[in-house]
Amino acid sequence: MLIVGAGKVGWNLARELVEKENEVTVIESNRRRYEVVEEELEHSIQYGDGTELWVLERAGIERADLVIAVTGDDEDNILICQMASEKYGVERVVARCNNPRNLQHFELLGVKPAVSATDLILRLIEHEVPKYGLVHLLDLKEERLEIIEMDVGEGAAADGAKVKDLGLPNGSLVISILRDRGGFVPTGESVMRAGDEVLLVLDIGLEETVTRSFISPVNA
Repeated sequence: MLIVGAGKVGWNLARELVEKENEVTVIESNRRRYEVVEEELEHSIQYGDGTELWVLERAGIERADLVIAVTGDDEDNILICQMASEKYGVERVVARCNNPRNLQHFELLGVKPAVSATDLILRLIEHEVPKYGLVHLLDLKEERLEIIEMDVGEGAAADGAKVKDLGLPNGSLVISILRDRGGFVPTGESVMRAGDEVLLVLDIGLEETVTRSFISPVNA
């Protein structure tokens, strides 16, 4: 596999992957950074601009099964992944998105998955202090599905209700209930109660309708 960018993310990725006995080559364009990382990675790192074809080819992109672009420049990461996929036929690419506002550009240009550390941290914050108890866990845009987590509010329609009686719209399904540090896959007879964390999968566009059943009247 090929990693472009030997910053903290790229260096640590390379270190972990090498320890797991993967064949890894890293490309770094900053000479001083290259020299520092080269002391540890030795022959596994090469100096050069990862947006240049000859540098990618020298690093072995033509036989790479995975390309990871983790430079500090979103435009470079997009370009590297596009070249890997379109010119060299690399089946799997992963891109770092430094600015979460650029995620839509990665998606529009077909570069995915694009990983934004800022976005991941925001999701963790939402998980700890969620607005109305709602957390987006996963968006499956191609499948037009999303997975969300809802906290059952006290006095909400879901509080004390059986799953089958909740009246959720078609296209939504309760897939797990987390309670007292444990979890279980519910049946239609399972009763939800205040404080439960409920995982649901739903068609895109149903979020607002589904949310009403879990919000406490105080917060509605």
